[in-house]
Amino acid sequence: MLRVGVLGCSSIALRRTVPALAADAGVRVTAIASRDLAKAEAAAQRFGAAPVHGYERLLERPDVDAVYVPLPPALHAVWVERALHAGKHVLAEKPLTTTAKDAHRLVELARSAGLVLLECFAFVHHSQHAEVQRRLQAGEIGTLRALDADFAFPPLPSTDIRYRPELGGGALLDAGVYPLRVAQLFLGPDLTVAGATLEHDPVSGVDVAGAAVLTTPQGRSAQIRFGFTHSYRSAYVLWGSAGRMTVRRAFTPPASLAPVLDIEQQNRTQELTLPADDQLGRLVGRFAAAVRGEHDPADLVRASLRQAELVEAVRDRAVVTTSGAA
Repeated sequence: MLRVGVLGCSSIALRRTVPALAADAGVRVTAIASRDLAKAEAAAQRFGAAPVHGYERLLERPDVDAVYVPLPPALHAVWVERALHAGKHVLAEKPLTTTAKDAHRLVELARSAGLVLLECFAFVHHSQHAEVQRRLQAGEIGTLRALDADFAFPPLPSTDIRYRPELGGGALLDAGVYPLRVAQLFLGPDLTVAGATLEHDPVSGVDVAGAAVLTTPQGRSAQIRFGFTHSYRSAYVLWGSAGRMTVRRAFTPPASLAPVLDIEQQNRTQELTLPADDQLGRLVGRFAAAVRGEHDPADLVRASLRQAELVEAVRDRAVVTTSGAA
């Protein structure tokens, strides 16, 4: 039984990831920490866990083998590092860190300590993407030439932490990481950023929308768009020499949703309904299996490191504009 403690009571943690941890037969949520004891008590009661006042106290507990870190992005590096130094395995909410340097440093720390450190990118574990890969390798759309991916949603309340730059807010770290990750999933790690744009909010100072073009040494390309100034979209399209495949609910499908895959070829169009799948449940299962030594997460760790480098490259290459500027 993997005994997991939770560092923080964020909405996404309590709505999705902590229930997925609690639902896994090989995992027990033993403690939930918050800087606000009342929040810790309310959350812990839901999951039959012990409430803990303060993150350090949770890391000191002998009944915690691993921690889940759903804190704001700017706090990931410090608390992941402290958890690793405390001898705990770590499942860290995406993005793993806000800089590539910190990502490499923490991965090396985990490796040297013999601990598992995984980034909580659940969507890559959904079976629909494996089905897309299978059909792509079978040549259903010919040779892959390009990928187009979008993840965006409407504006958030002004008090949301995504509008706080000191906490690692902004659309690139919150939404842009998804299309970047799917580009790497299908086009490989050799992507480079050819160009990018970031639109900044003049009030908060964070980026609220953006886009990027990426290329591979073989001439394949990816165009990605992201933000929280849009209507909702969570999709990607693979464009090959003989057709296209479109995944409509790519990044955050509910576990009960049977996803739809559209395949367009020269003389026919197919709409395939794929099996529903619990991507968070799969992620939790693989994290627990990695801790038990039953699963080697090396490919996921390499992808997280490359992801951090690509995020930094988008930021470095971006032409920055200001929302509402004349």
